[in-house]
Amino acid sequence: MNASLETYLKKQISKIDSALERLLPIETGLSGPVFEAMRYSLMAGGKRLRPILLLAGAEAVGGNAADFIPFACAIECIHTYSLIHDDLPSMDDDDLRRGRPTCHKVFGEAVAILAGDGLLTFAFELMSNKDLIGHIPPERANRAIFIIAKAAGPFGMVGGQTADILLEGRDADPGMLSFIHSHKTGAMIQASVEAGGILGEGTREEVEWLSRYGAALGLAFQIVDDILDIEGERAIIGKPVGSDAKKKKITYPAVFGMAEAKRKAVILLDEALSAIAHFDEKAEPLRALARYVVERDR
Repeated sequence: MNASLETYLKKQISKIDSALERLLPIETGLSGPVFEAMRYSLMAGGKRLRPILLLAGAEAVGGNAADFIPFACAIECIHTYSLIHDDLPSMDDDDLRRGRPTCHKVFGEAVAILAGDGLLTFAFELMSNKDLIGHIPPERANRAIFIIAKAAGPFGMVGGQTADILLEGRDADPGMLSFIHSHKTGAMIQASVEAGGILGEGTREEVEWLSRYGAALGLAFQIVDDILDIEGERAIIGKPVGSDAKKKKITYPAVFGMAEAKRKAVILLDEALSAIAHFDEKAEPLRALARYVVERDR
């Protein structure tokens, strides 16, 4: 990672973390445990890639990223909910996330499920709270919310997660692989940058460029995740490696081999960069983020 991107990421992560800390309530009453579990997972760190992509997408079309922090926080709430549920024994059954025990290992399965539910619904509270987003034209806010909701639901992430679980152990098939990757991971990454373009008042053409960028980047991200599950180091990644093979997941290396997986990630990087070639220097963070996604080690 180059120094300028590292500085940019630290600055954006700090903004997002501060806002999440401020916006997520601390409750001590009878519902206190679910708020504690929500906060435990939400504030566990992580790359904050999706909210950063939303802010960078807004900046690329000339928007003021600071105006859209509530939407960025909402994206991270949705992502964290998906991780909590993904780690459950009935799904991927993982004990570690970001280097520490998963939510259900600390709070129990019931509270972990409710914490995920709480984060998902809280995300839409953030994106529809007039006190937080009243400065955004309602039509643009509604469009962004719709895109995010569709990407998070059965036509996007939930649909991809369903296929990922039900197809475990099946013979690897390129069509199944494409569906899982583009829905389970790609949909929310694509929606993040596209929603940023809409909120930043990008033109129809600019939003389409961002959407194409996000689609390529989302697939590249998941392919690199597949690679790191084989070649990555547990201490760096923060979770066990080799779990995909043990669960007989349909992954890019399993279908096409490691060399082709790495080649495909580079091709997708080129596609992402080509999609935003018409943007000026305001899109430099998006270009740097695309390279980071493909070259990362965690």
